[in-house]
Amino acid sequence: MAEELDIVAIKKARPDLGVPAGARGTIVMMFDDEAYEVEFVNEDGTTQAMGTFLVDEVEVVWRVADMHAARHRAAS
Repeated sequence: MAEELDIVAIKKARPDLGVPAGARGTIVMMFDDEAYEVEFVNEDGTTQAMGTFLVDEVEVVWRVADMHAARHRAAS
């Protein structure tokens, strides 16, 4: 299950948002485990696009929880 701030890849292009298949974005809001609000940014950090995606339209490629676990292990 994904969480806010996880990085996801889009499985299918969303021309309405200008987002190609495979684009990576950050989950910025979750809607009852059914959909995510995902933000895509340009290299300079400005928002390129933002849209709502159903859970099955994205694939988690990086989990914020993994970062927290690694930091905890390093501090132990």
